[in-house]
Amino acid sequence: MSPYSLLRPLFFAIEAEKAHELTLNFLSLAGRLCPPDSQHYSSGSEEVMGLRFSNRVGLAAGLDKNGIAVDGLGRLGFGFIEVGTVTPRPQPGNPAPRLFRLPEHEAIINRMGFNNQGIDALLANLRQVRYRGILGINIGKNFDTPIEHAVDDYLICLDKAYPRADYVTINISSPNTKNLRQLQGSTELDALLGALKARQRQLSERHGRYVPIALKIAPDLDDDQLTDIASALRRHRIDAVIATNTTLSRQGVERSSLAAEAGGLSGAPLFERSTAVVRTLATALAGEVPIIAAGGITSGARAQAKLDAGAALVQLYSGLIYRGPSLVRECIEATRG
Repeated sequence: MSPYSLLRPLFFAIEAEKAHELTLNFLSLAGRLCPPDSQHYSSGSEEVMGLRFSNRVGLAAGLDKNGIAVDGLGRLGFGFIEVGTVTPRPQPGNPAPRLFRLPEHEAIINRMGFNNQGIDALLANLRQVRYRGILGINIGKNFDTPIEHAVDDYLICLDKAYPRADYVTINISSPNTKNLRQLQGSTELDALLGALKARQRQLSERHGRYVPIALKIAPDLDDDQLTDIASALRRHRIDAVIATNTTLSRQGVERSSLAAEAGGLSGAPLFERSTAVVRTLATALAGEVPIIAAGGITSGARAQAKLDAGAALVQLYSGLIYRGPSLVRECIEATRG
């Protein structure tokens, strides 16, 4: 029995968001007190987006929005860490309660709403970080920015994140910011990706380094929509796609007393749908754009299944809440090439 399995009942006895804050604070303290993990200073053996990863298993955005616990999280063995989602200005997110565990399903429902301290605070925190592994910064728009001006928010964040990030993820798929998923439509997506790629070229010349851009999409898209997105990714030469964010579906948790709670569902029930999205994208992209798979990874076998479906890398979040740090090592071993 792992130490985490003994501690989990104590964490789960605490309200979900409070437990999340306590865990982040512990990891932040541990990261400051312990020396950096030397494995993350090596260049690694897996090359994706022109970057070399020490292993294929990363932390998904959402766990550490403000970059306060990167050093502690780095010691868990991740091959890469993604922080955020961060917005140009600080915002509190949606009213609490807004985070719910469904233990019988190994699932989570959240309607956090991009609660974060803003891009400037994130970058200030990252200046204190000693971790030297691959770091992604996930960016979004403020809740009160009209959807027709969303590109402005993404460009502000891209400008500021670019010098610090190893890659930048464009989050247009959270279900908890009003109208955000409209940006996945063909016209809106073309305009957004065109503006981002143009700015990426300018920033690459200015800073003398190329920082890849990834796009994070929803699982609640049909095959025609996925094919259109794949075409846009290829047309604009986007560096990667992350599949997927949380789902609005309640398939698999219909009988839960929390099923009616608004928000995105993550965890084990999302596995089949998110893997199907990876498989569809892999066919449509034909190897031109790498896929980073997230959604329902609760075991090493499930991580490998994502790779089998066509992913190059995987990300964990909800599975980590239920399985603890041992899941990271299990997934690394299962996906080692």
